[in-house]
Amino acid sequence: MTIASQTPNNETGPKPGVISVLSQWNYGVYTAGSTISLFGLWAHRLAAAWLAWELTHSSFWVGMVAFADLIPTLFLTPFAGVIADRYDRRYLAIISQVMGMVQALVLGWMYLKGYLAEASDIWWLVGWTLFLGIAWALNTAARLSMVPNLVEHNFIPPAVALNSAIFNLGRVVGPPVGAWIIFEWNVGIAFIFNAATFVFFIAALLVIRAVRTEEKPASGVGMMVQLKEGIKHTVIHPGLGPAMVLLIAMAMGGKALFEVLPEFSAEVFSRDVMGLGEMTGASGIGGLIAAILLAQRGPVQGLTRITIFALLLTGLCIFGFVATTWYPLAILSCFVLGITGIYGGTATQILMQHAVDGAMRGRVMSLYGVIHRGAPAIGALAMGAAAEFIGIRWSVALGGVLCLGTWMWMLTRSQTVAAALEKEHQSD
Repeated sequence: MTIASQTPNNETGPKPGVISVLSQWNYGVYTAGSTISLFGLWAHRLAAAWLAWELTHSSFWVGMVAFADLIPTLFLTPFAGVIADRYDRRYLAIISQVMGMVQALVLGWMYLKGYLAEASDIWWLVGWTLFLGIAWALNTAARLSMVPNLVEHNFIPPAVALNSAIFNLGRVVGPPVGAWIIFEWNVGIAFIFNAATFVFFIAALLVIRAVRTEEKPASGVGMMVQLKEGIKHTVIHPGLGPAMVLLIAMAMGGKALFEVLPEFSAEVFSRDVMGLGEMTGASGIGGLIAAILLAQRGPVQGLTRITIFALLLTGLCIFGFVATTWYPLAILSCFVLGITGIYGGTATQILMQHAVDGAMRGRVMSLYGVIHRGAPAIGALAMGAAAEFIGIRWSVALGGVLCLGTWMWMLTRSQTVAAALEKEHQSD
């Protein structure tokens, strides 16, 4: 570990916040490149979901595309986390970004050539989305463990929150841009737009350097042994384990709802692709506001209580969304769900990044990534399948039941979890 990593958490210096964390050069460059790339990513995701709906007019297949995007996370990200604890996390991120750019280029070319025009072509979309899911499995482990290494320890909370703010800025800008591109041109151009934005992030990754290193060579220890160590550490930890349970409920309930929005937009609210962009954008605006406030907050004390309350509010907002055909209320529900998604998801990540040992960061945060990306895949597929029998509203409402049940469970152990996750570090 470098000398830079041995700075006390209570050291004198700039107060952690948005401006001070962005003034750290490596993190600032990373954020600039990531921001542009995220605009393309969210335009791409909307385009893929809309193409799935156009080809099949089935929520099951929309859910299947989301499943293909996210499910590799369940199987590959834990192993990628072991790799991230062994080797340079920056190189792992570069490889994943190149893979993502190739996927976007191929899908754009296929659509423009007329190879994605019939219902049977949905399998091409599923297959290439599965390829993208593999790339994001690598990226998730690399990104979650790399970002804290670009700043000093006392800047980790605002750095993680600001990283989430940028992600949600992408949710605000990307879907409307994607919807506009599809409306003016077609889905293929939206895919090509995404491919072009990768260039900026790859360039940023090539020039930045970590302020400290946490990676350690394997030293003869097998990958499976290290993976089991990471899982065991997470499960028995009095804070990390319950935090994972909370994240599962948030992801399978609240986040999965946004994966099945195409049917709500087209069939329930009669808004087509522009409505899909508006609802996704409303969620992004809520998330962006919450993430900026979280980045300004600074200390982690009190965050556990906020995450538990966010879980309750998520369940209530899901019920509000499915109970109405009034579009303004749906927009408001999406906006609030964007807020609760940050305070339930990103705040939990901040607590975990604060509590985890640096040598275990890649493995533990890869498990966070498994839930963050994989659980919505399972939730979306389940909602899409159930919608074929009980309708999309009732299937999504089950996610609200999951959130409220988990909220009641978390209330019984909130003090123990808070003590474990909010413990102050005397040094890094």
